[in-house]
Amino acid sequence: MIIMYVTYAGNAETSFDRAHWINVHLPLVRECWGPYGLERVGGFFPQDDGGGLIAIAPCVFRDEASMQAALASPQTVRVMADVDLVTAVKPQRSLALPL
Repeated sequence: MIIMYVTYAGNAETSFDRAHWINVHLPLVRECWGPYGLERVGGFFPQDDGGGLIAIAPCVFRDEASMQAALASPQTVRVMADVDLVTAVKPQRSLALPL
């Protein structure tokens, strides 16, 4: 298992369509990356200032190879195009590996 954290930096003034992200974007991520080994994805919004983060999506993949295959897939174009409907903020990725 590997977790890719997709984070969006910003503050209370940053435009971010929460409803679209939760109701449209995250299901699209499941649809596009599920066949490549995405096991689950969720989304949450940090409380208060969130340390400069406005949204976080942990994407849990079967393994690193499946994550790389998903990111390299043609469906990633759809995922990234939909991000533009949510916000102008470019998402950042970081990885967490199990111990």
